[in-house]
Amino acid sequence: MNKFISSLTILTFLFGGCVGKQEQEKHEHGLEPLSYTLYSDKSEVFVEFKPLIVGSASKFAAHFTILGEYFLPLTEGSVTISLIVNGKGIKQIIDTPSVPGIYHLSINPTTAGIGKLVFNIKTKNYIDEITIDNIKVYADEKTALAEQHEESGSRDITYLKEQAWKVEFANVPVKKQAFSNIIKTSGQILSAPGDEIIVTAKANGIVLFTGNKTIIGSEVNSETALFTITGGDLAEGNIDANYKEAKANYEKEKADYDRAKELVKDKIVSEKYFQDTKLKFENAQTLFGIIAKNYSANGQIVTSAINGFVKNVFVTERQFVEAGTPLATISKNKKLILQVNVSQKHFNNLATITSANFKTTDNEKIYSTQELNGKVISYGKSASANSPFIPVTFEIDNTGDIISGSVAEVYLKSFPIPDAMVIPVSSLIEEQGNFFVYVQTEGESFQKREVKLGASDGLKVQVLSGVAEGERIVTKGAYQIKLSTASGTLPAHGHEH
Repeated sequence: MNKFISSLTILTFLFGGCVGKQEQEKHEHGLEPLSYTLYSDKSEVFVEFKPLIVGSASKFAAHFTILGEYFLPLTEGSVTISLIVNGKGIKQIIDTPSVPGIYHLSINPTTAGIGKLVFNIKTKNYIDEITIDNIKVYADEKTALAEQHEESGSRDITYLKEQAWKVEFANVPVKKQAFSNIIKTSGQILSAPGDEIIVTAKANGIVLFTGNKTIIGSEVNSETALFTITGGDLAEGNIDANYKEAKANYEKEKADYDRAKELVKDKIVSEKYFQDTKLKFENAQTLFGIIAKNYSANGQIVTSAINGFVKNVFVTERQFVEAGTPLATISKNKKLILQVNVSQKHFNNLATITSANFKTTDNEKIYSTQELNGKVISYGKSASANSPFIPVTFEIDNTGDIISGSVAEVYLKSFPIPDAMVIPVSSLIEEQGNFFVYVQTEGESFQKREVKLGASDGLKVQVLSGVAEGERIVTKGAYQIKLSTASGTLPAHGHEH
C-alpha cells in the first residue's frame, strides 16, 4: 500500500511539474503580436502590435502607404489612433512619422471588451480613415495568453515595406468583371482616306525647294509654299516662257474683245464675230490665270492645300518634272486606319467585334480603339485568292505618336465573357513557359502562385486558376520580390511591438 502511494506521489509530482513547466514556458514566451493590413481608396495601413490588455501600454508599428500608380510612404501629416470599447474611447495623435511611412503609436487600454481601432490620416492633400473592427481588449495577460492560438510556421516570402517603398511597387485586388474573348492577330496602321493629299507639279520645269518646310515631318498650313518650279535654261516647256506667252496672248485677246464689244453696239461687226472674240478672250484668260497662279519672278510656287505635315517628298532639288508629277504627300494627321488580318476560322465571330487593343512594333504602349474614338468601318465577307485572311478595318484618331505604315500586334475583342477573373498583364512572371504571380497575404508577406491563363487583350488577362477573388496581387515590383528571394538578404527592420 505504501509502495503504491509513493508511486502515485511521484507520478503526481512529475505530471504536475510538467504542466507547471509548460505553463511557465508559455508565459515566458509572451504574447505573439497581431498583424493587420487594411485598405481604403487612398491608403494602405499595415500595423503590428501585441494583444491589448487593460492597464498595459501597447506599442504599434504602423506603416502608412499612399496608393496611386506607385505605392509611396506617407512622409508628412498627422495620424490619430483611437481605441473605442463600450462607447468609451482613448486616442493618441502623432504629427510626423518616425521615419518615412512608419508612425510609432501607443495605446493604454482602460476598458476590457470588444471594440474597434480607428486610424485617422490628415495631410495637406487628403484626409482618410481606416478602421479595424472587433478588436478584443483583455482584462489581464493570463486571459490573453489562454486565448492566443499558436500558428504553424508560415512559408510566405517576406518583403518589407522599406523595400517596396524604394522601388516601383503596387498591387490590386483580383476582381470578377466583364471581359471579352480575344482574337490575337496582326495588322497595319494606314492613313485614312481623305486625310492625305498629293501635291503635284502644275507645269514643266526645274524643282527648287523653298526651305525647311519641305523636310519630311515639317508642319505646314494651307497655302504654305513648298516648291518653286522654274524654267531655268530649258529650251522647251519653259515655265517662264509659257508665262510670258500666255500673258501676251491674254492681253491681245482682251484688247480685241474690248474693241469688238464697242463695235458690235454700232453693228460695225457681226454678232458672230463678237462671240468668237469673246470666246478667245475667255480661253486666254483661263489659261493665263492657271499659269499665273502662284507665279513669281523666280517661277511658279507650289503650295500645300491643307493644314498638316509633310509625310513624303518624291523629288530632289533641281530635278526636272513634268506637269502632274507628284512632288510630296501632305497628311492632316487626324485620322488613321487600323487594318487587321483575321484568319478564316474566326469568320463567324467577325460580326461580334466592336473594339480592339493594339501595339506597334516600334512602341510597347498598348492603345485602345475605344480610347481613340475608334469604330469598325468594315469587315470582309470573304477571303481573296491572294490571301487566306479576312480584313477588319477600324478608323481611329491619331494622337500624334502613331506612325502610319507601322505593323501592329492586335487583340480583337469578340463575344463577352461574363464574370471573368481578370488581372493586369504586368503582374505576370514567366518561368520556363509557366506563369506566376505574387499574392500579398499580409502587409509584408507574399506567396508565389502559379496561374493558368485564358484570353488576354494585351493589358489584362483572364485567370482560370491560381488566385481567388479579393486577393491582392503585385502588379508592379514582382520582379524585385523575385530578386530579393534569390539574394536571401533583407534590410534591417525597425518594427516595434
